[in-house]
Amino acid sequence: MKISRRLLFIAGLFSAAAFARQPDPPGQVRAGEKPVNEAYLFAHMTHSDYGRLYYSVSLDGLHWHRLNAGKRITDDYRGHPDIARGPDGTYYIAGNESDASPTINIWSSRDLIEWKRYSEYTPDLKSTPGYSQALQRIGAPKLFFDEASKRFVMTWHTPHLEGTPEDSERYWASQRTLYVTSSDLKQFSAPPQRLFDWDMGTIDVFIRHAEGKYWTIIKDETYPTLDWVTGKTIRIAHSDSLLGPYKDLSAPISPNFREAPMLIPSPDGKVWYLYYEQYPGVSYGLSVASSLAGPWYQISGYTFFQDWDKYALPAKVRHGAMITLSRKQYDALVQRFGIEKSSD
Repeated sequence: MKISRRLLFIAGLFSAAAFARQPDPPGQVRAGEKPVNEAYLFAHMTHSDYGRLYYSVSLDGLHWHRLNAGKRITDDYRGHPDIARGPDGTYYIAGNESDASPTINIWSSRDLIEWKRYSEYTPDLKSTPGYSQALQRIGAPKLFFDEASKRFVMTWHTPHLEGTPEDSERYWASQRTLYVTSSDLKQFSAPPQRLFDWDMGTIDVFIRHAEGKYWTIIKDETYPTLDWVTGKTIRIAHSDSLLGPYKDLSAPISPNFREAPMLIPSPDGKVWYLYYEQYPGVSYGLSVASSLAGPWYQISGYTFFQDWDKYALPAKVRHGAMITLSRKQYDALVQRFGIEKSSD
């Protein structure tokens, strides 16, 4: 009888585990409650069509669905999508033909549906103070509009060393983040400036203002070793001023070999969701915190077990930007492009 009871007890444990539901991420709203942030847009590229513009959307910031039957939103755009909203509600997106192209292109849209060429900017990279050795490379231009100063800041990364067969990583470790400012995205400050004075590679950097400070979300681009364990991770720093100096560079928020971070507030506005790509196009990770200063922890996803997967993105999506939308904007995008629901 003791053996039978023990077997029944063990069987009960396995049965309970099979049907247990893991805790959901914080930041969601209860049924019937109105969210602070009603919807979200993920403007991204894909693994098979790198550098082109695609859309996915979400109502909870966790579960994302393709728009436009997985087709391009426009054939004109090229780059690493990043979207900023200007003071009059116009949206702007920056890009470039390739890292070797000398020109940054900017498009504008009133509704996120139709994009048109707005301006272009060709920085004199070698005129950057203290960075005359800059190579002709412009990586992942990004935009931020600062409400306090009514200025846009455009950032990108530029290296100063070519790779070699013996050391291809020195090219990436030599990346430094540069910026210019503008009041209208037609005239730009000159010359470009370095955003950080750190002697470390940084790419995919963007700026946000929250919690009374300015924050830079950064990919630490040095290759990870025992001497540089933070390499190829997402980190964060803050400043009291828009253009720095940025300080208190955090420990890694992500595992190694992650890039292209994206930051959105949760539906209830109390939590931050930070996405990042495990490259090359393997999956996305998600870290969560109640404050940008942390602590951050990772949410379970991409396990292919429904109870464990607390977020989901369409397969083969790559680098991009996430922004908040109103429900009216969300509905307009879905009506215009159509939405692809998951088969779960």
